[in-house]
Amino acid sequence: MSSAAPLNPSDNFANFFESWLADQNRDLHSLLIAVSSPPPRNRDEAAAQDKHLRPLVSTVLNRYEEYYHAKQAFARRDVLPMFTPTWTSSTENLLLWAGGWRPTMIFQLLYSKCGIQVESHLDDLIGGAITWNLADVDAEQLHRIDKLHQVTLKREKEISEEEAAAQEKVADEQMVKLSHVIIEMGGGEEMMEEEMKAKREAMVDVLKKADFLRIETLKGLVEILRPIQAVHFLIAAAELHLRVHEFGRRKDKDKDKDADAEEATAKATAAA
Repeated sequence: MSSAAPLNPSDNFANFFESWLADQNRDLHSLLIAVSSPPPRNRDEAAAQDKHLRPLVSTVLNRYEEYYHAKQAFARRDVLPMFTPTWTSSTENLLLWAGGWRPTMIFQLLYSKCGIQVESHLDDLIGGAITWNLADVDAEQLHRIDKLHQVTLKREKEISEEEAAAQEKVADEQMVKLSHVIIEMGGGEEMMEEEMKAKREAMVDVLKKADFLRIETLKGLVEILRPIQAVHFLIAAAELHLRVHEFGRRKDKDKDKDADAEEATAKATAAA
């Protein structure tokens, strides 16, 4: 059962996000414990391991789904913060695509982790041993992963085009006319609000499609992996997200401290 903050009008997404991060840290701890167990020695033990890990994998996936359900609920109230989030760092915001992470990024993450684990277990693999991690991804799985990758690339491109079209509408004929009228005559706030409302609604739709692709791609990839492989992948995903978030937060705090120091120096110099 999630401990993330329930949705109600007094909440804001920043509070939800911090609570969700705490849940993700707890999930990561559970995943790390799962892979620390001794590897199976026979088929029966392997089957027992799969049975044990599937509920954990489902719990973690449900956590991601919970995040996107909450995100959509808040976006329907106000989509603007979803594209200029204050709960993430400047480093993270630099890498945003359509209000979140790029779905095809998870394939790069998978291939990177596979490569690392193949390299670290190369002798075992040469000897024909099972490594019980992503080094065991086989040819049939790779074929299915590649198919999912291609489908995701196509859909990602379509959403990028929809986002571009929605953004370009800010310079459509009606907006240009309205801007001129406001400059010439003043006022026009209500008409501008009405026009911008339509633009915001278009971006809500873009975000909805992008978030759906994010979670469906994640679920699709995990479905291809065996339970122990999925656990290793979910560990890599959580570690990457949490460490980049922490790094970005530290950088932002350091930047704020430097800015405060410069301001204090400037005031002292002016007063001298």
